[in-house]
Amino acid sequence: MFLLDDILLAPLKGVAWVAEKLREVADKELFDPDKIREELMSLQAKLDMGDIGEEQYREIEKALLERLTAIQNREK
Repeated sequence: MFLLDDILLAPLKGVAWVAEKLREVADKELFDPDKIREELMSLQAKLDMGDIGEEQYREIEKALLERLTAIQNREK
């Protein structure tokens, strides 16, 4: 009976595994401090090159710094 259960549930377990991997990748993208620091450096470069304006820079910087602070608070 357990073999039959394993065979019948295999597709569901596969979908659950894929969903878990997607969640891990998304968490890494959203909550990786190094990634956020890279985004801040890229943002600074865009400002220096004139690709974005000061107001847009401040908005994006504020959001990135809030994410970074949240990660640091989460790790404590």
